[in-house]
Amino acid sequence: MALKVKKAVSRVVPRRRVTPPGKRGLIVPFFGPAARRHRRAIPVNQRSPFIVESGDLVVRLAQTDADIDAAQALRFKVFYEEMTAQPSPAIAAAERDFDRFDPYCDHLIVLDRRLGGGSAAIVGTYRLMRRDAAARIGRFYTQDEYNIRKLLRGGRQILELGRSCVHQDYRRHHTMQMLWRGIARYVLHYNVKLLFGCGSFPGADPEAHALPLSYLHYKHLAPIALRPKALRSRHVEMRRMAREEIDDRKALAALPPLIKGYLRLGGGVGEGAVIDREFDTVDVCIVVRPDGVTDRYMRRYSRDGEVTREALAS
Repeated sequence: MALKVKKAVSRVVPRRRVTPPGKRGLIVPFFGPAARRHRRAIPVNQRSPFIVESGDLVVRLAQTDADIDAAQALRFKVFYEEMTAQPSPAIAAAERDFDRFDPYCDHLIVLDRRLGGGSAAIVGTYRLMRRDAAARIGRFYTQDEYNIRKLLRGGRQILELGRSCVHQDYRRHHTMQMLWRGIARYVLHYNVKLLFGCGSFPGADPEAHALPLSYLHYKHLAPIALRPKALRSRHVEMRRMAREEIDDRKALAALPPLIKGYLRLGGGVGEGAVIDREFDTVDVCIVVRPDGVTDRYMRRYSRDGEVTREALAS
């Protein structure tokens, strides 16, 4: 089963603009020279702290347009060819999954050195969008589906995770773990206080997912002070079964692997689900405090002679 946290083209004008601490929101064009200048604003030598290696696999941030193009090609293969997402004419023609947020994000990639080590060797990817990057376009992708005003309070650094996928030949390997090792380093480097994003159930019928959706509602709601809410126009009730009807073991087994992984890291879900017709999914919003992510991998960093938590967070 493919792993992903999505997605594609924006549809709803945001009600609240994202602003970085002490700055006013800045809007720049979605494509064209200004967007490309923003994407290239971070010198490559400042991206190098995120390199993680294990055997033939290497995790790093995309450094070139070719890297991003290859990541988008992998996303297209997984979301549109393997799954049931419906591409727009532009996406179908390009055979790339892209949207207006891509130029403002960091793209974490896994490469297999046995395939040459270049862009063609990308076998996994995750899209990362920090608060200050979202301020440049005026919003996070998640705001298409959820009210996240509670996450935006206080100006803390928050990180949206999305567009996660792994090549089908690498899903039995530790590719996803490698991506999370890269995320852990990224979180520590930027002193991220909260992680969030949309997780998906395949198929757009919420009743088909009544058991796991109800389980998430009763057992794994995010703390009220952080809890996102599905937009009123898109809200789908998650509480579809009575609590006493739920078999927790069966509900856990019915969760998509990525959502289950977030729960293991201490994550919680927002209030209400959302149907995404374009991707043929039922979505939930997930919030994760980064401690569970960083602590899980810190010993490996120390053992491998890599930098410490304090050095990464400074």
